[in-house]
Amino acid sequence: MARRQYNSYNDAMLEFIADELGQLKQSGLYRSLKTITKTDGRMVEINDKQYINFCSNNYLGLANHPKVIEASQQAAKEYGVGAGASRLICGNLSIHKELEKKIANFKGRETAILFPTGYMANLGAITALVDENDTVIIDRLNHASIIDACKLSKAKLQVYPHKDMAALEKILQRSAKYKKRLIITDSIFSMDGDIASLPEIVRLAKEFQALTMIDEAHATGVLGTRGKGLEEHYGMEGKVDIVMGTLSKAVGSLGGFIAGSAELIDYLTNKARSFIYTTALPPSVCAASIAALGIIENEPELIKKLRNNIAHLTPLIPLSIFDGEGETRREGVRIFTPIIPIIVGDLQKTMELSDKLFNAGILAAGIRPPTVPENECRIRLTVSALHTKEDIECLASLLQERTPAAVKPI
Repeated sequence: MARRQYNSYNDAMLEFIADELGQLKQSGLYRSLKTITKTDGRMVEINDKQYINFCSNNYLGLANHPKVIEASQQAAKEYGVGAGASRLICGNLSIHKELEKKIANFKGRETAILFPTGYMANLGAITALVDENDTVIIDRLNHASIIDACKLSKAKLQVYPHKDMAALEKILQRSAKYKKRLIITDSIFSMDGDIASLPEIVRLAKEFQALTMIDEAHATGVLGTRGKGLEEHYGMEGKVDIVMGTLSKAVGSLGGFIAGSAELIDYLTNKARSFIYTTALPPSVCAASIAALGIIENEPELIKKLRNNIAHLTPLIPLSIFDGEGETRREGVRIFTPIIPIIVGDLQKTMELSDKLFNAGILAAGIRPPTVPENECRIRLTVSALHTKEDIECLASLLQERTPAAVKPI
């Protein structure tokens, strides 16, 4: 009898999965994987054909940098390919401490703590820092890892419209009853490419005695004169309480981190479940990150090349596609982030545009719900320091020729 019940349940589950997949395909939301067989950071090979990659987060090309690769190989020879355990058991290698020190110095904090991914960094830190007695206040366009962590924390989740500082202030005004108030924002918003209004967020946090946390995933190595992130961009170094970031984007490696005071990091070491109950990062990955951060610090021309490429592309995109919301201004200087969204709106037309670019040799992914809201489907372009002038002009030419009429400004 028990076996027949199990088979019946199993059949029902398979039927449910088949139905769900069918609905995804019917609605145009079904996703499949493109397998890349070779890449040098700028170009990728798929099914024996070369494509210019305009959808990677490898903003500075460091994932393919010879010094980074060499450091990774050397660490694998020295330590082996895996850490062997969680950090609190026997996986705490000297190279983990070296990387944490490097991150802390880079971000101008007392110390830092590593997580296997950025998702796990947000998950571990937020769920450890707040509970049902507290409230977390977030921008509507924050990354999914922040949203998921806030929900798991059991704290009261309050969301303000994107970059609406008046709405944030109203939330703070009516939230005095909570033991702790934590404001969390992306630095660069991953789908829109614009940046948080950090000076106003910090001002309001100070006025209402709230804590602040920024997600520097897309800002580390990109914003600021030396690539230090959003604080440096605004000239506000050290003003944010908790700095989260990743090593998998401009740094070109893998992992997440939290940087802050020694007391904060000591607390997370003891309380962050996604740190305590997971195997430590491989030593080769840590070595790659150390080398990459050193390159960012010592070779500022990479950041300059990235910004030159961004500045070269944005004016070439038809104004009917991009109206400048991804830019910000500081001291009269026009600055862009590497993320340039082309809002098409209609799901089918978005994927048609992505396919047309792909057939012409450009890899530029179409972004659909649930990653973005319905009717805000888009091509999310990302620019890197590796792109050539010819790459950029080829992309711009194809967009001018192939953009469907339904495209609207972001």
